[in-house]
Amino acid sequence: MRAAGKMALCCRQGGRWCGRVPLRPAEGLGPGVPARPYAAAGGREAASGAELLEVCRRRHFLRGGAEPQPWRAYLSGCHPGFGPLGAALRANLAAQWWDSALAFREQVFAADAPLQGPPAGQGLRLLRPEALGDRQPGGAALGAAWTLRESLLPGALAQYVSCLELVNKRLPCGLAQVGVCFHSLPESEQHSENLTRIGERTASLLAWFSSPRTAGQWLDYWLRQRLRWWRKFAVGPSNFSSTDFQDEEGRKGFHLHYSFPWGTETIETLKNLGDTELLQMYPGDSSKLLGRDGRKNVIPHVLSVSGNLDRGVLAYLFDSLHLAENPLTKKKNSQRKVLKLHPCLAPLKVALDVGKGPTTELRQVCQGLFNELSENRISVWPGYLETVQVSLEQLYTKYDEMSVLFMILITDATLENGVVQLRSRDTTMKEMMHISRLKDFLTKYVTAAKNL
Repeated sequence: MRAAGKMALCCRQGGRWCGRVPLRPAEGLGPGVPARPYAAAGGREAASGAELLEVCRRRHFLRGGAEPQPWRAYLSGCHPGFGPLGAALRANLAAQWWDSALAFREQVFAADAPLQGPPAGQGLRLLRPEALGDRQPGGAALGAAWTLRESLLPGALAQYVSCLELVNKRLPCGLAQVGVCFHSLPESEQHSENLTRIGERTASLLAWFSSPRTAGQWLDYWLRQRLRWWRKFAVGPSNFSSTDFQDEEGRKGFHLHYSFPWGTETIETLKNLGDTELLQMYPGDSSKLLGRDGRKNVIPHVLSVSGNLDRGVLAYLFDSLHLAENPLTKKKNSQRKVLKLHPCLAPLKVALDVGKGPTTELRQVCQGLFNELSENRISVWPGYLETVQVSLEQLYTKYDEMSVLFMILITDATLENGVVQLRSRDTTMKEMMHISRLKDFLTKYVTAAKNL
C-alpha cells in the first residue's frame, strides 16, 4: 500500500482467504479468489511479457519506482501505482463497468462506504507507529485500532434496507460500487513477523438481491453478461474464460479468468451467498429484510459480482500488445510495438501535431481544435506543444505505444484549405480530412466501437 502520512499497518488474518487455503506467492489476492502461483514464462511468451513491461513503464502506464517491479508486484497490488496513462485506462474501464452495472437503472443504485470501519476482532488494522511499541502482555496493541476494508460487500449489505425502500420492496434490486480494498500479501513476501505488508486493489461490486426462487437463474444470467462484457473490449476474446466452484458451505459460484503468459488469473468472481450474510448484518428483526416476489414476501438471496479492475487493466494491456514487423528500419528482429486498446478504453483518442508551416499560426489552429475536441469529451494529447523536433516515424512509434487511436497533423495546407492528415493506429493508413469533420468523425468512431 502507498503510505499515507506516518501511519503503519498490521493485520490479523480473518480466516476467509481462498476457502481457508493458505496463500502462495503472487496468487489471486482477496477473499474468494483462488490461488495462482506466478511462474516465469518461457520463450516467446516471456519475451512479450518483458517487452510489454518495458513499454508500459516507458509510456507511463505503470510506475516502476526506485527499482523495476516485476509483474508479480502489479498482480499482488503492492507496487508504486499506475502511471498517468494507466490511471486513465483504469478510469475508462471503471466508466464502462458503471455503464454495464447501471443498465438496470430502475433497479440498481450506486453505493458508497468508508475505507475503514470500527474496531473488529479480525481483519487488517490501522495503527500509528507509536502504538506499536505500546503493547499489552498478550501482545495486542493498546487502543482501538480501526480496520481497513477487505471487500466492498459489507458496505453494500449495510445499505440493503435503503435500497429496498427505494424500489418499494420489489425484488430483484441491486447496489453497485467501485472502490479501493486491501489484502495481506503472502507469507513469502513478508519482511517482518510483527508487521504484515498489504496490497491494494480497485474493486468493483454488484450486489444483486433476488428471491431464492430465481437466484440460480440470475447467477447464470450475470455469468453470461459479465463474460460477454470482458470479451467485448478484447482483441483476443478467448483469453477470457470462466470456471465454476463450490465453497465449503456448498454455495455455488464462478471465477472469470484471463490467460496471462504464465497462466490464468482471476479478474472477477460471481457467487450466490444465500441469505446468511444479510441475516448476520441485520440480527434480531428479519422482517425489514422482506422483499416482494410476486405476492410473497421473502428474504432475498445475495448474488455477489466482485471484480478486480487493476487486474482488468493488466489483462487488457497484455491483450492489446501487438508486435509487427517494423517497416521503418532494416535491423533484424526489430518489431513495431502497438498497444491496440479498445477505443472505449484507450486513454488518448487523438494526438495533435504540427508539420511544416508558420509555427505560431499552426499552433493556434491546434489550440482551437484541442478545445473543441476536449469540450466534446474526446481526450487529446497536445503534441504541438513539444519543443524538441522529432521525425514523423518517431512520433508514430511513440503514439502507437501510447495506444493513441489517431494522429492529426496540422500543416500549412490546413491554413490554405482546412485539410489535415489523419493517421490510424490500427491500420497505419493516412487520409486527408477537412478539419470541420474531425469532431463528428471521432465521436461516431468511438460510439460505433462501444455499440459493437
